Parts: sequence; C-alpha cells; structure tokens
Amino acid sequence: MSSKVLICVPTYNESENILEILRRLESAMAPLVRDYSYEILVIDDNSPDGTATQVKNAEFQHVEILRREKKSGLGPAYLAGFTWGLERNFDLFVECDADGSHQPEEISRLLAAVGGSDLVIGTRWMPGGEVQNWPLSRRLISRLGTKYAQIALRLPYRDLTGGYRVLTRKCLESIDYASVETIGYGFQIEIAMRTHDAGLSIAQVPITFIERTLGQSKMSKKIVWEALQQTTKWAFHRIRKRV
Repeated sequence: MSSKVLICVPTYNESENILEILRRLESAMAPLVRDYSYEILVIDDNSPDGTATQVKNAEFQHVEILRREKKSGLGPAYLAGFTWGLERNFDLFVECDADGSHQPEEISRLLAAVGGSDLVIGTRWMPGGEVQNWPLSRRLISRLGTKYAQIALRLPYRDLTGGYRVLTRKCLESIDYASVETIGYGFQIEIAMRTHDAGLSIAQVPITFIERTLGQSKMSKKIVWEALQQTTKWAFHRIRKRV
C-alpha cells in the first residue's frame, strides 16, 4: 500500500519561481508513484503578485491551492498545510521552499530516509551537504544559529534551521503541532526540539541548497531576532525543568 505524501509549499510573492518549482516537483515524484501517492499544496498568503492565480491557471495535475487572507509567516503557513493534510489522511508531510533553494530532485532521498524515522531533516552542514551562492555573512548566520541552538537546547542535529524536511503523521500528532509558537525560521528549531523531546527518531540527510536567483528573500533581522529570543527562552525553560 502506497503512502500518501503532501508536499507543502508556502508562497508569498513567488510568481517568478512557483511554476518551475511545481514542474520540477511533479517530475521528481513521477518515478515514485509505485510507492507514494502525492499532492502538492501551495499555501499562499494572499500574494499581491498573483502567485496563486498563476498556479490555478497552470492546471497542474497534482497541485491544490490553500489561499490564506494575509501574510502571517512561515510557521503559520506550514501549520495550515499540516492541518489540511491531516484532515485528508496524508501520511507524510514534506516542507519545501518555493524559491528554488530546495532541490525537488532530492525529494526521493528524503522520503527514502523516513524508514523508522519520524522527522527527516535535509541538512546543509554535514558531509555531502552543500550551500551555493551564499555570501560569508549568510553562512555565518546560519551556522552560528544552528550551533547556538545545539548548545542551548542540547540537540545533536547539524541543521536545526533547515527547512527541507519530511514529517510523519505520527510526528505531527505526537508534538501538538498546532501549539507551535514561532512564526519565522525559528519554527524549524521548535519542530525539531519538540520531536526530540517526544522521544521520536530524527534522521539527517545531506542536501544541496542553492540561493534563489529570482524574487526577494524573506529573511530579515526580525526573523533572526525572533529565533534567537525563542531559543534562549526555551533554553531557560529546559534548565528550570532539569533543576
């Protein structure tokens, strides 16, 4: 019996990238249909550039659109996608960016790694992983952010902020995903922390991350600051629990 896979692709002003990413995702999934049935869910935060309209007009075979009223951040978009998929009995949930930074051609390796794992993290900072076209400053922010979270939260994973992932239904149901607090990229840290604390298994798979060439990055100082604040808050909470 094949597993039902929902590929969640959050979008906000990604009209320059979205159609190509969807084509690549459908091509990447085509050889896997014996083992997986799948849908791609575009979760659009009311993009003023018409991203959702482009997707609708393209009439992809395996693509659905979840339209949201306003831009509310990466975390809430994924949570909405997870809820949509759980209500429709999907088994596996893939997180994938719409900007071309995550390579759809690597999705087969992420899915294959599920096996006995409940969360698979596509990992840039491990042997076989790679980042292309990032300036040194961006590399430092990403690596230092993960290192701080590793130390502060006592988590052994090499890419806690990475956003190319597979989560099982069991993972989402075990971690009370709907109560996740963070909005920006700290969302990925919180998901990994909750999964680890629930005693679930986490696998790490090397990926190649390529910086977008079209459109505007959603990364900002506010997002970095939120992740830092939340990680520090969680760290103190964990210390209090140990004491």
